[in-house]
Amino acid sequence: MKEIVKFAAILMLVAVIASGALAYVNKITLPRIIAQQDGELTNGLKSVLPGTENGVIEPVEIEGEIVYYKGFADKKKMQPVGFAMLAVNYGYSSDIRTLFGVDTSFVLLATNILSQNETPGLGTKCEEIKYGDSSSWWQEQFIGKFLNELKVDKDGGQIQSITGATITSRAITNSISQSLTWLKEEITENNQYINF
Repeated sequence: MKEIVKFAAILMLVAVIASGALAYVNKITLPRIIAQQDGELTNGLKSVLPGTENGVIEPVEIEGEIVYYKGFADKKKMQPVGFAMLAVNYGYSSDIRTLFGVDTSFVLLATNILSQNETPGLGTKCEEIKYGDSSSWWQEQFIGKFLNELKVDKDGGQIQSITGATITSRAITNSISQSLTWLKEEITENNQYINF
């Protein structure tokens, strides 16, 4: 009986030390992680709202939470470029966070997958850049698409599914479609163009 108590005490001590060390490492690395995510978001916004490189991208908050972004080609906010929004959906094995940009007519300008942990060699092809290209072949097909065209080919749409990764393809496409539907309704129904 004494041996069981002894081993339980040792195990508890190891668990307390390990959890304390983990909490300490988390406290140290958390600011760096947040800074890196902010940098990725800033770069992502510029990539999905081309033409804002010398202008301004400003967040739009609803009830204290950033919901979407407005992009302008100039610092005075006189030349609107479009809107950007983050779309999140669960794919085959992970949440996929996709940033997309649309012009003022809600035509897609670009997409940028910020994070995903899909199956290597299959779902990860959503970010694949083929030899000689400068951007993802799969994400490029979203450029110029209207809301009603945002379905994968297996659902009767114009977005070509990734071979062997239909779930990933569908998750990204559907998340953009759903988010864009909400964005379009929010902006047109609430006269958001007044400040744009």
